[in-house]
Amino acid sequence: MKTHHYIFLTTALFVVLFYNENIGLNFGILGLIYSFLTLYKTLEKNRTKTFLLLFVTSILSSIAFAWYGDFPSFLAVVSSLLLLSFKSRNRRTKTLLIVPVFIINFFTFICRFFRFDDWLPKRNMSGVWQKTLAFILIPLVFLSIFFGIYSAGSEHFANLFYGYELDINIWQVLCLSILGFFLAFNYWNYVVERYIYKQNYILDNDFQEKDKIQKPTYSFLDLDSERMSGVISFFSLNILLIFFIITFNYEQFYEVAKTPNQLSEETHERVGAVIGSIIMAILVIMFYFKSNFNFDSKAGLMKILAKTWIVLNAILVFSAMAKNTEYIINYGMTYKRLGVYAFLILSLIGLILTFIKIQKRKKNAFLFNTMVWYFYATILVISHINWGGFITSYNMKRSDFDLDYHKREFYFNKKQLLKYAEEKQDIELKNEILQKVQPQKNESFLSKAIYYQTIR
Repeated sequence: MKTHHYIFLTTALFVVLFYNENIGLNFGILGLIYSFLTLYKTLEKNRTKTFLLLFVTSILSSIAFAWYGDFPSFLAVVSSLLLLSFKSRNRRTKTLLIVPVFIINFFTFICRFFRFDDWLPKRNMSGVWQKTLAFILIPLVFLSIFFGIYSAGSEHFANLFYGYELDINIWQVLCLSILGFFLAFNYWNYVVERYIYKQNYILDNDFQEKDKIQKPTYSFLDLDSERMSGVISFFSLNILLIFFIITFNYEQFYEVAKTPNQLSEETHERVGAVIGSIIMAILVIMFYFKSNFNFDSKAGLMKILAKTWIVLNAILVFSAMAKNTEYIINYGMTYKRLGVYAFLILSLIGLILTFIKIQKRKKNAFLFNTMVWYFYATILVISHINWGGFITSYNMKRSDFDLDYHKREFYFNKKQLLKYAEEKQDIELKNEILQKVQPQKNESFLSKAIYYQTIR
């Protein structure tokens, strides 16, 4: 099949799957179709290990959305398919370039659509197909658009057609067709501009020989002054961070106990300060180790101080993790408290990669190229695990379990709440939960989320 075949096929499937339906199982099915079609369309030379891994994660993400139908799984499907499509055609192009590529393609959709020679067959089409396109499809598109415009502008014009009703919502079909075509066109027929390809070398992980030449970074600072600036900065920051770690841990573990609300507010503020500190630490190291000092034989002391600072920041992360763990043990688990772990783990990974960057003499782009995959992995983990059910199961074991709070604030925990109702022999609670689940169970097939169909 040619590109236009994939575009028209997936547009038609989009309309069929979403006509008169809510988003649910249909989006998971669409994700599976896109994944398998992409695998089929991709050349053998581009089926790298990365591509095949993304194919698997696209399948798993689509299944996750079919199961839950929530935003995290939606984000996982979208990011997986975009990465899969990008790697199917650009195996050597850096993943970070996916952002400008698809943004540019979304905004240039109209211009690219009317360049028919770029995406429709250039050879002479068969007579039937040529006449169908020229005599039916193109006029029908224009007729539908102007019919809608004229109907909105004239009530009498619209009334002329009221006596002829089809059991089809024309407006819905038209809108779905436009949206489906927009998505399919940008997925199967995106363009990577030449100037973006030219930027690919900037995102290389390793330095080239010309980057290893020792020279001042700035015209107003010679090499020795810049090196000494780094030594003084990292030495001062190490001393400052040591005092901060001491006061930070004293405030967390030795101050007089406070109310849960005060502890919650202070914990989130401190974690925010820790994450901010880690980000700034990485940026400072990137500032000093962007090129020359990676290969400067006289920068040994600066490297030791920078690595020491990384280790101290890691200690700060573990301190925040310890406090968050204590907070969960004392007051229970929530989405936010699990989110704290996620952000702290990502911060720790960033520090480890920064240490590797200095040790292995990598470019700053190495950090971005690698971290984007960890962020993607985080999205996958979030989308595939039933956190609401996990949190409810954990908190049910506590004597201070707040039933109303868990009914109100957490998702996909209905099985756990039914189990709780059975343990407490609470018939009223059981009926209440089943009543909330019933509308989801009564959805049409393509609008269902499989999770709710497993509740008995």
